[in-house]
Amino acid sequence: MPEVSKTEIGRRFFKMQKEKQVEKAIEKIRQAQGSEWALYSKSDIDALKEVLGEAWIFIERDSWDQVSFTRLTGIELRELIRYGKDVRDNIISGKAAAEKSLPLLLKHE
Repeated sequence: MPEVSKTEIGRRFFKMQKEKQVEKAIEKIRQAQGSEWALYSKSDIDALKEVLGEAWIFIERDSWDQVSFTRLTGIELRELIRYGKDVRDNIISGKAAAEKSLPLLLKHE
């Protein structure tokens, strides 16, 4: 088996942590939205995961832990989804999406 560098191990760990935190956030949002969650398509949810992942990269961990995902409104979620789709379509960078998203996420701290 080939040797895996410490850098590669670090990258994989970082990616796993990001995915885990995004999944936890999505679950909180899903529960808070209740029946409204069914209005979001798989594409919408994937875009939301994308933008939350970008936000997780650029936000301080203490601040991420303070975000109240359950308080996000439908309008705010649609805005976050739009940012995620813009990243996916290469309209804006992940960093730009994070910068636009952070005020929405931190507003409910």
